[in-house]
Amino acid sequence: MSDRESATTLLDTALEVRDLRMSYGSNEVLKGVTFSARRGEVVALLGPNGAGKTTTIEILEGFRMRASGEVSVLGSDPARGDEQWRARVGVVLQSWRDHSRWRVRDLIDYHARFYAPYSTAEVPRPWDVDELLGIVGLTQHADQKVMRLSGGQRRRVDVAIGIVGRPELVFLDEPTAGFDPHARREFHELVHRLSDFENTTVLLTTHDLAEAEKLADRILVLDRGTIIADGSPDQLALELATKAEVRWTSGGERHVHAVEERDPTAFVRRLLATDSDVTELEVKRANLEDTYLALVQRVESGQTDAEPESLEALS
Repeated sequence: MSDRESATTLLDTALEVRDLRMSYGSNEVLKGVTFSARRGEVVALLGPNGAGKTTTIEILEGFRMRASGEVSVLGSDPARGDEQWRARVGVVLQSWRDHSRWRVRDLIDYHARFYAPYSTAEVPRPWDVDELLGIVGLTQHADQKVMRLSGGQRRRVDVAIGIVGRPELVFLDEPTAGFDPHARREFHELVHRLSDFENTTVLLTTHDLAEAEKLADRILVLDRGTIIADGSPDQLALELATKAEVRWTSGGERHVHAVEERDPTAFVRRLLATDSDVTELEVKRANLEDTYLALVQRVESGQTDAEPESLEALS
């Protein structure tokens, strides 16, 4: 790789984590975690309770010191991040902040003012408050006190506070907890807007695997302090699925066939070539939930306890 290519790759990288380790007493929580994230990429960090997700996120946010390893967040070590660095990072915590007596617009405006000194020609800060209220769906509640909002609406306030400074990287911890389906869909649109139009990198943790599958460009699965899988939802499903299920109707009868090959295309072609009456053809692959459960089960059962160099190591 040339020096110019290396420099371009470095500039395109928002997160770089190498051999991250953390222990609490004799308990090693993180055992050499390594991953990266590009600018504008949406990455979901998944894993069972106790896997080390919270510790990893807190280290990246600069809220917890690591035992060892190299961490770069927007080109800086978060353990030594200054106010200018912190203005470029947004954090949406899992539990909503208690600002019950504030009116929504006043609260967002108050937080927005802290970012004005860090505005640049490339990234004007902060976000216009009324524009942001519209983006997070709080325009109609702008003059209400936070204490009178529903749980989902309070969560939107949290999101607004977390992104009011136009962060280049935002950490989302269970961002849609308490959202109804309509609010969840609007939030998904917001995440895509941040990624696609603002070039914001998003690292989110969630137990909602369907949400992760919809939002994430890449999935990281962390278990027992180790990254056990890293890839897009489709890549993970393709690499780990041992069979696909093909369903079709022919002659008024419904048929189901489990295809042992990972790619059922050849079977479907043979089926269509030999049966002209096929209708209602459906191919069902493993979804992210199936893949995730298979991964975690392998680790928990002791079939693999080392970080794979690729997904092939787990298939």
